[in-house]
Amino acid sequence: MKSPMVRHAFTAIAAAILLAGCASGGSAVWTYAPASPAASASPAGASPAASGSAAPSVAPGATPAAVAGEPLGTLQIEAFDLGFKPNALTVDAPGTYTIEFKNTGAIAHDITPDGGETHTAQAGETVTFDVAVPSAGLPFICSVPGHAAAGMTGTISVKGATAAASGDSHGGPAPDTGAVVADPNAPAYTPYDATAPKVLDGTTHDITLTVEEKEMTVAEGYVQAVWTFNGTVPGPVIRVHLGDKIRVHLVNPATSKLEHSIDFHASQVAWNDEMTSIKPGEEKLYEWTADYAGVWMYHCGTAPTLHHIANGMYGMVIVEPKGGFKPVDHEFAFVQSEWYLGPQGQPTDLTKAAAGAPAPDFVVFNGVANQYKDNPVKVDTGKSVRLFVLDAGPNIDSSFHIVGTIFNTVIKEGIQLTPKNEGQYGSQAVDLSPAQGTVIEFTTAEDGLYPMVTHAFNFPGRGALGLFQAGDGDPKN
Repeated sequence: MKSPMVRHAFTAIAAAILLAGCASGGSAVWTYAPASPAASASPAGASPAASGSAAPSVAPGATPAAVAGEPLGTLQIEAFDLGFKPNALTVDAPGTYTIEFKNTGAIAHDITPDGGETHTAQAGETVTFDVAVPSAGLPFICSVPGHAAAGMTGTISVKGATAAASGDSHGGPAPDTGAVVADPNAPAYTPYDATAPKVLDGTTHDITLTVEEKEMTVAEGYVQAVWTFNGTVPGPVIRVHLGDKIRVHLVNPATSKLEHSIDFHASQVAWNDEMTSIKPGEEKLYEWTADYAGVWMYHCGTAPTLHHIANGMYGMVIVEPKGGFKPVDHEFAFVQSEWYLGPQGQPTDLTKAAAGAPAPDFVVFNGVANQYKDNPVKVDTGKSVRLFVLDAGPNIDSSFHIVGTIFNTVIKEGIQLTPKNEGQYGSQAVDLSPAQGTVIEFTTAEDGLYPMVTHAFNFPGRGALGLFQAGDGDPKN
């Protein structure tokens, strides 16, 4: 768990260099029931006047006031970097409401109701003001340039009326998830340990990969029915020496609903041999030899392959070069991929994934949006760091970049950039198409925070954002 200082510092960095978009607002019927009746009636700390998902109640016996009259209740809205929580509120009747606006972000934000006055809160400040909510509802934005486009929009709707449309004359809406709305009662996501495994001992390896079809939280509030190898997305990282023999026992349990298969890009075998699909209740042995070093992809190849990859069936193989990699202080493995959301609790949307101009709902590292922003990857300042990075796609390229660093070593698809080369060249970003992998090495120059992104900047706001913390994370110590 990072300290408050680290959280505060990172939100300032993220707000300054990244437009981290938020999910769209709107009312929804939640897939996951609240923990208690009280929880569903009002979010913690909120006045009974409103909630982010359910219509509020005016105090018993209250008389609805006219649209600019006596306040009917209090609405609590939090601003963070960069969004409002809640961003979709519902009131019982039109009228005047008091807004308690709290800014928990690291930079100034405001609330500007459609056609109304701007109310600004500095970082850590709470301001209170009244607004008149008409029967048609009231959209609002943060009017700081770029903030509305990054997701700082919201609405106050009147029960029984059509929700007001957010004003789009201030830069347009942030990327959103369409009809799939975040469920505040969805289970918390399970973080994926990015630590790279040690190379397997010996020269022959028997590895069991068992298909597991399960529900998984892929981003805060979003659950999909994913298909996995050994229960995780991505599947386990397999690390071997050049020349090793690998015997993979693929198990598709009788409880599965679908046929599945596996395709190791590090192998040289016939497609219609080891890569054929197996039915629920069947097993298959896939044998291959690690003839070439590199970072390789494996995935399910059962038709439609696009759907099986998009729904979580992929992983990384690391084949060490002759003599192995030299020792370093830290090693991590990251797989970039995309989520094309289906309805809550259902598989991903194949139609979205198959679009000629793909627009993923989330682009992620190791299966979960923003998980390494929430849980920074810790390294020692000035020590050597090696990353194994794979773009599993299925559709989007990566421009892998770590802010504040220069890569001194890059091995991409067999092409090498090495330290102390004749021209003293370095690398700022590594371009990866789907199924391409790389080995990257760098050091951090000082204690601090180093954001990890794809430099295709329409995607950090959709989840492709993490953080390396060097030392205590504070460069001023």
